[in-house]
Amino acid sequence: MNFLRKHWYDLGGILAIITITLSGIYHTQLTNYQLLMWLSLLSLFLHQLEEYRIVGTFPGMINRVMFKSNMPDRFPLNTNTAFIINVILGWGVYFLSALFAERAIWLGMATIIVSFGNIIAHCFIFNIKGRSIYNAGMATSIAFFIPIVYLFFRIIDSDGLSSKADFLIGIPLGIVFNVFGILKLIGWLANKNTRFIFEKRNLLTEDRKG
Repeated sequence: MNFLRKHWYDLGGILAIITITLSGIYHTQLTNYQLLMWLSLLSLFLHQLEEYRIVGTFPGMINRVMFKSNMPDRFPLNTNTAFIINVILGWGVYFLSALFAERAIWLGMATIIVSFGNIIAHCFIFNIKGRSIYNAGMATSIAFFIPIVYLFFRIIDSDGLSSKADFLIGIPLGIVFNVFGILKLIGWLANKNTRFIFEKRNLLTEDRKG
């Protein structure tokens, strides 16, 4: 299990290859909305790869910049919390929104609000707080989340897929996911004595010494 805590994003990279391959093979059998939801799941896998593997410094940035932690390798975000948020909640909700597609527009909308939250956080909040021009996760937020959020609302409008109930359920649920499924959960599961510690490559450069 500890192996998964440290390599779930690598598995996500494999799932990204499978997702884009199958989407390409079966795209003619999918509606525009269904294809977009599978691509949304793909964007999540790629976003997490940027955060935790390709650049990898997202955990250190969150702990040091956002929470002013003097233990950026484990507090308040640790590998166990990251696994729960990104895999159990993230993969689970995004996968179900693609699987149920038009049968649960409200769920798809909730995931889109999560993606939108990532756009705001990575493009503005993290850079302002860290006085930076880039943070791990920003590139995929711009390259994938922004167009997917735009296309989502364009498709449900042009194809007449959504109802008022979808908005009344989906938007508040997405806000709940952002606040309680991410921010609050990091605090609830915080433990300075945890054994679920990030590797040095997941920290900001200045915190890798020692």
